[in-house]
Amino acid sequence: MTDRPSFQTALIHNDYVAPAGFAALPQAIHHASTVLFKDVASMRSRNWQDKTAYTYGLHGTPTTFTLEARLAAIEDGKHCLLAPSGLSAIAMVDFAFLKAGDDVLIPDNVYNPNRELANWLAQDFGIGARYYDPLIGSGIAELILPNTRLIWTEAPGSVSMEVPDLPAICQAAHAKGVLVALDNTWSAGIALRAFDLGVDIVMQALTKYQSGGSDVLMGAVITQDPALQHSLELAHMRLGFGVSADDSYLVLRSLPTMKLRFDAHDAAARKIAVWLQTRPEIATVLHPALPECPGHDIWQRDFTAAGGLFSVLFDPRYSEAQTARFVDSLQLFKIGFSWGGANSLCVPYRMQNMRDNWPHQGQLVRLNIGLEDPDDLIADIKQAFAAL
Repeated sequence: MTDRPSFQTALIHNDYVAPAGFAALPQAIHHASTVLFKDVASMRSRNWQDKTAYTYGLHGTPTTFTLEARLAAIEDGKHCLLAPSGLSAIAMVDFAFLKAGDDVLIPDNVYNPNRELANWLAQDFGIGARYYDPLIGSGIAELILPNTRLIWTEAPGSVSMEVPDLPAICQAAHAKGVLVALDNTWSAGIALRAFDLGVDIVMQALTKYQSGGSDVLMGAVITQDPALQHSLELAHMRLGFGVSADDSYLVLRSLPTMKLRFDAHDAAARKIAVWLQTRPEIATVLHPALPECPGHDIWQRDFTAAGGLFSVLFDPRYSEAQTARFVDSLQLFKIGFSWGGANSLCVPYRMQNMRDNWPHQGQLVRLNIGLEDPDDLIADIKQAFAAL
């Protein structure tokens, strides 16, 4: 090679290395598909499952490793893997621990894409998927079959808000050697200590409170057991899951304010939920912190906060069309899925299409209480009631 490379080569190859010792509060963004090795021996000695070194961008960079470590710490876990969405995190768990001939138990109030995934596994992959009453508690022992490998839980259900008895479910499952996975997105790992209650695997949709900006899609799976982590890493690799450094940075940037935002969502949501209890248009407020919500006593025992997501059941005298008119009349609340962002959201659900034995007649509407002034949100709901 000549002493002075051509202009084009010089654009690509340069010997400059920035001096060490730079320190700043924001986490650095490390972009990489290709990871460089100093020599062949170092390339061959590295293991992609060993997070003390780097092998390929899909397996992580300092940015993603940092986010995983911080998320694990929030949940009191030891290991974390990132995924492109909450649903892909669920899929990672299923493909890590289920195979043809196995059986999985899923609560009837589960996040609907989880149900769709389970039905697909049953239809095309030979995995049995059965649904159970989310309030079954220790009674789940009677549903566990010799080939049951995994029990999904969701605390609470993200639409109908039933709060399951996690310690009872975990005790029954572990007595028969069955793993328990929890979708802990509602509490963001802030309001529920899942591993203390016996849960084996925690899944989070980081799209919600961890992001806080309604602009990132991401999921995470967190464990304490290295053997479970090993199986999850294999599934993560085989499914080709990876997340961008830029998205990881956005979540890292939001984490320091997550508890403050969560508490603000919680306070506003409780104020609005209590006010809605006084309204004749509403038959039931499904907020876990209120006594009328199924599983409220369990919420009191196991949770320390509630966040901003809850649902209401309208009085049965109001038709679906009238309830839709109410939603359409809201001005501050926007119509859209998800939660955990600054903007309040509202979604009506057709529960009879989602649940086999839905016992209520009134229309269900889910509210995500954002960071607006709660009095302004109450005024918005009040004016929308007039459209009924």
